[in-house]
Amino acid sequence: MEPAVSLAVCALLFLLWVRVKGLEFVLIHQRWVFVCLFLLPLSLIFDIYYYVRAWVVFKLSSAPRLHEQRVRDIQKQVREWKEQGSKTFMCTGRPGWLTVSLRVGKYKKTHKNIMINLMDILEVDTKKQIVRVEPLVTMGQVTALLTSIGWTLPVLPELDDLTVGGLIMGTGIESSSHRYGLFQHICTAYELVLADGSFVRCTPMENSDLFYAVPWSCGTLGFLVAAEIRIIPAKKYIKLRFEPVRGLEAICDKFTRESQQPENHFVEGLLYSLHEAVIMTGVMTDEAEPSKDIIPFGNNPIFRYLFGWMVPPKISLLKLTQGETLRKLYEQHHVVQDMLVPMKCLPQALHTFHNDIHVYPIWLCPFILPSQPGLVHPKGDEAELYVDIGAYGEPRVKHFEARSCMRQLEKFVRSVHGFQMLYADCYMDREEFWEMFDGSLYHRLRKQLGCQDAFPEVYDKICKAARH
Repeated sequence: MEPAVSLAVCALLFLLWVRVKGLEFVLIHQRWVFVCLFLLPLSLIFDIYYYVRAWVVFKLSSAPRLHEQRVRDIQKQVREWKEQGSKTFMCTGRPGWLTVSLRVGKYKKTHKNIMINLMDILEVDTKKQIVRVEPLVTMGQVTALLTSIGWTLPVLPELDDLTVGGLIMGTGIESSSHRYGLFQHICTAYELVLADGSFVRCTPMENSDLFYAVPWSCGTLGFLVAAEIRIIPAKKYIKLRFEPVRGLEAICDKFTRESQQPENHFVEGLLYSLHEAVIMTGVMTDEAEPSKDIIPFGNNPIFRYLFGWMVPPKISLLKLTQGETLRKLYEQHHVVQDMLVPMKCLPQALHTFHNDIHVYPIWLCPFILPSQPGLVHPKGDEAELYVDIGAYGEPRVKHFEARSCMRQLEKFVRSVHGFQMLYADCYMDREEFWEMFDGSLYHRLRKQLGCQDAFPEVYDKICKAARH
């Protein structure tokens, strides 16, 4: 009984402290307490529930039987919206705080919410090397199932809560992207419910215009109800090589060379300053080297013992509990951005990041960008090697002001024919946005499919200049 009594006393003291200080004060100034004691355990409970649910559904093979009925229900909702006069735009009914993006869309409160209960893996075909999934299936679900049968996705973004729908309608990248491209480039088919309630399947050969226009469209061409994705055989381990590099020129040369080596299954870099970096390369293997131990020197042992088995906390729960004050604080004093620029512009880009925001470490992830129709493609007619420059943290540049500094960075990215990931805060005006992205196919399809009265334009959905 003594441990129970001690826990009860601690809980009571904590509640009294919260009452005295106020919940908002605790969430802003002592957020770690709330995260450790509440969000980490709650995240674990969420994960256990969804993993058990996914396993049971797949073993019972109930998802394929239910899928068609769920799609018909979505079609019914869209047709009812149309019969009622199409008075507002439509959007998915998924709460904004459940998405991994730090932005919470206010449009959910004004648009017609279409409920989409599609969160299951439908089929794994190892002969065709394809997995067919519903849009709310997460990377955690896919990983748990595929690795258990010896397969994996060619591009597997590392956050477990990222959904297939988000990675297609937005984008996704990982350290294997120098071989396979972005997440959209490993997809072979999409199934959608359109603005009139009709169902369509699109592939590179069938309804190809729609197939190439869907990625990056943020749900403004139709509701994704299923996707087919390539899978590849997985091996037991990944052998990693870490190489420190000093000097900006040497860093860029080394990173470019490693990104062009076909024998590297994985390539990424961490830039700790403008002149210090670690370049990491990896290859899949079935053989381990047991003589090498991985010891987490950089982590506090007490925290890892008590809470490490539960990390990381779900981003969705962090968003749900952050409050408006903390959101504004992050917006003005925190940078979370991924900018995609041609590899040949990497030295200039790193100088720009250093001068405009000065956030370290910076993540570098190479990817091949095929010359295909759609919102994002290289300037020329051939595939080109690009790099994702990810900056996540507190800017150390003097007199940082989010809007002006980010607009300056966006201007540079446009000037080198680069792209900004749309999960992050975007400060461009409409003309600048469509200078960055090729909207020719997108706008033609919106008109052709009757989307103009059904869904907002992608710019109006994600850019701060349009939302405020």
